Amino acid sequence: MKHHFNYFLFFLVVFILSFSMVFLACLSASASLQKFGNTHYFIFNQLINALIALVFALIAYFVPLTFWKKWAPFLLFLNLIAMFFVFIPGIGIKAGGASRWFSIGFTSVQPSEFLKITSILYLSAWIASKLSDTNMSSWKSIAKNGYHNFVYIFAPFFVFLGVIFGTLYLQSDASTMGIITLTLLALYFSAKTPLWHTLCIIAGGLSIVLFMVKFEPYRLSRWFVFLNPDADPLGQGYQLRQSIISLGSGGFFGKGLGMSTQKFGYLPEAMTDSIFAIIGEEFGFIGTSIVVLVFILFFWLGINIAKKSTDQFSKMTAIGIVVWIILQAFINITSTIGFFPITGVPLPFFTYGGSHLVAELFAIGLLLNISKNK
Repeated sequence: MKHHFNYFLFFLVVFILSFSMVFLACLSASASLQKFGNTHYFIFNQLINALIALVFALIAYFVPLTFWKKWAPFLLFLNLIAMFFVFIPGIGIKAGGASRWFSIGFTSVQPSEFLKITSILYLSAWIASKLSDTNMSSWKSIAKNGYHNFVYIFAPFFVFLGVIFGTLYLQSDASTMGIITLTLLALYFSAKTPLWHTLCIIAGGLSIVLFMVKFEPYRLSRWFVFLNPDADPLGQGYQLRQSIISLGSGGFFGKGLGMSTQKFGYLPEAMTDSIFAIIGEEFGFIGTSIVVLVFILFFWLGINIAKKSTDQFSKMTAIGIVVWIILQAFINITSTIGFFPITGVPLPFFTYGGSHLVAELFAIGLLLNISKNK
């Protein structure tokens, strides 16, 4: 087994984090001063988040991959339990009409962010257990038998998806539900499972979406506003309109670092959901293009790590991480520029917040671990 540390991925992530910290320091200064009387409250918190995330990344990197494969079911189980902490009075935190966080004293945790990586680890371990690393025909032999096909492959995966769906539905977190579902479907399909499995699951997912739209009409209204933001310019269409203004005002080269005017209360969620719009305002088309290229480079590096992996668990885990990060970045960016409804999905590595950053750097640690053991 060859050991090669992937310096390209390492320095790419270091570059992203360094830029995001400097950018957030400038972006958050006015909001920090207004709310807490000093200019460094938010960036100080984010630096603490980054240090915690770095610890998790080191754990993911140094702990053998066999450990993550063995304990993946237990980690998912703990994560699912944590998903219900958000409903416990006294520690659960409700914001924006949804209960998605719980307090642990000095900070808050959003367990659904960790569900993205624990579900990937679990499914990768499950696929590896079904599909022998040394005998690729074992999966095909099961697939040929209709009964075994249903009982040992399709049904367990469908139940697994149902559990994920259920816990996220209770938190009214449709965006995370979509990201995790599409990521797991990509993993499931990449394992060369029968195509009809994926088609059936997609059909089932669409049925659930229709159910949610029928009984929660506000979800459909988001699509109407997305198609015509001017229909509600001061309500649901406000954030999208302000995002477009931010991007347009940046022009080709941008206004310069820290020179955004939209961050002064005009653009909602400037440090979180809409951070890509502020990047466009301050660094222009050049800056946003660089961000897109960074994620394209990440995709290329991650897929190459997956291709060179010698065992099924590592390969599936790498694919899952890449699909998750790229899909999330795609949704955030396209919603900011008006090609997708605004969903509240963070831009990986850039958006202010701790839970998503810890989960993402933990995933990077796993990718680097996989790359050194290929």
